[in-house]
Amino acid sequence: MSRVIAIANQKGGVGKTTTAVNLAASLATAERKTLLVDADPQANSTSGVGIERDRIRHSLYDALLDGRALADARFTHVHFPYLDVVAATQDLVGAEIELVNKQGRETVMRRALRDLREQYQFVIIDCPPSLGLLTLNMLTAADSVLIPIQCEYYALEGLSQLLNTIKLVQRNFNAALAIDGALLTMYDARLNLSKQVADEAKEYFGSQMFGITIPRNVRLAEAPSFGKPILLYDVQSVGAKSYLAVAQELIRRVERGGLAAASASSASPAPPAAEPQPEVTA
Repeated sequence: MSRVIAIANQKGGVGKTTTAVNLAASLATAERKTLLVDADPQANSTSGVGIERDRIRHSLYDALLDGRALADARFTHVHFPYLDVVAATQDLVGAEIELVNKQGRETVMRRALRDLREQYQFVIIDCPPSLGLLTLNMLTAADSVLIPIQCEYYALEGLSQLLNTIKLVQRNFNAALAIDGALLTMYDARLNLSKQVADEAKEYFGSQMFGITIPRNVRLAEAPSFGKPILLYDVQSVGAKSYLAVAQELIRRVERGGLAAASASSASPAPPAAEPQPEVTA
């Protein structure tokens, strides 16, 4: 049984692509057959795993707008035997407009993924930093959502908009859509603000929070420029160890069925953002 997980947050710069790439790589190293789908027009997940633009003959755009099989846009065994990748290009920029006039526009991705998903144990989708038709398509196709939350001021602002979108998808297109959890990223234990955002998020999400936080880590920031997941760039780094731990926690939750109750339907409006603190060190 496969699980399709959308990595979503309409706020940019929260570690969404870093999470998608490194979570997918970590699941693959755990010998779970994994498909990483790049649904962001910036195509950062594609370049982040070393797929160069001139190697891409077909992309997610062709599957969504031209009816081409999603498998045609797939690169197999990317760095790891258990990791495949569906690439994106900047053509996706126009997809938001082109999807408007397409019949069944909200369910295009679900139909494209239908014949492919059961080949994988996990499908990880890197959503755009917006709540437009592309993200709506990915949420409609997904079984669940994983929300990266940056440990910065304003991080919790706007969550209500994302959660309202999830509720909209549940009511109209995908009643089974759940929240797998929230993952704190760019955590710096030296900063009072990071600790306050973490406390606010944990109070709000409760058991839906992942037990692992992703720290600020230079090696994590460097890895994409080399076209490698952190596990290949520096497996001994704290960033690599953190994503491996997140993958193991996710596997445990899925395989014991612990995510079934993590439904977005019970989500309430997001809490207020943490107040800025004059002191920045613990």
